[in-house]
Amino acid sequence: MPSAVVTTETMKFTDARQQLSQVVNRVARHETRVLIEKSGVPVAALVSADDLRRLNQLEAWRQEQIAAISRISDAFADVPIEELERQVEWAVAEARAELRAEREAATPR
Repeated sequence: MPSAVVTTETMKFTDARQQLSQVVNRVARHETRVLIEKSGVPVAALVSADDLRRLNQLEAWRQEQIAAISRISDAFADVPIEELERQVEWAVAEARAELRAEREAATPR
């Protein structure tokens, strides 16, 4: 099970190559993540398979969000920006009013 906080260690490529077996073991045990540098420039990283899975899930979620935003944007492509701004202001005001009403209803008298 991964620890709550995994540190990231920076290594030169040549050092990482020489110590690859040990580095992979430490990464697999969730002891560290390794940022690999060549000539002082970060070029790659070694992360656990769990970290990679989570990264892939986050990337898939991000792509879904971008697609949703694009669909919404396309749906309102012909609406003038001023009208969109008025509608957003109205929706925000309505949501705030609903929240105030819910809080007032929940507040004991």
